[in-house]
Amino acid sequence: MADGEDPHADTRRLSAVTLDARSIGRSTRDVEHERAVAIYDLIEENSFTPIGDTEPGPYRLSIALADGRLLLEITREDGAPVVRHHLSLSPLRRVVKDYFMVCESYYSAIRTASPSQIEAIDMGRRGLHNEGSEVLRARLKDKISLDFGTARRLFTLVCALHWKG
Repeated sequence: MADGEDPHADTRRLSAVTLDARSIGRSTRDVEHERAVAIYDLIEENSFTPIGDTEPGPYRLSIALADGRLLLEITREDGAPVVRHHLSLSPLRRVVKDYFMVCESYYSAIRTASPSQIEAIDMGRRGLHNEGSEVLRARLKDKISLDFGTARRLFTLVCALHWKG
């Protein structure tokens, strides 16, 4: 182990992430691709620990929308429940809406715009993605300890649940 590495990193992480099939709306190939990449990247590299959990992970996370709320169900690898969080989506609504509008512009631009136009739209898209990630991270601060990269990938998945096609 190198200096500065967390000796418990293998237990402070997600080993699996699933999205509730009933929560997922119709989506485009681009959205399906982003969702698959976000799940893959999230599993490969994340920092995730439910606040107050006294037993080591790793954890499994199920994400759903239920009654207009975000449902995060955390279990151990063997399926034993750890905690379930219900979060209001109100703080995320504006940034998710803006993010979708910019993403649609970005996907259209990829097919027809100049490289400088694509880059400008992508900068706006990344900025909104970062903003949404910070909002999500702030909403989870007393519930789940996670790093910014993990929050970014989770925001992508939250957006995937909102996408109506």
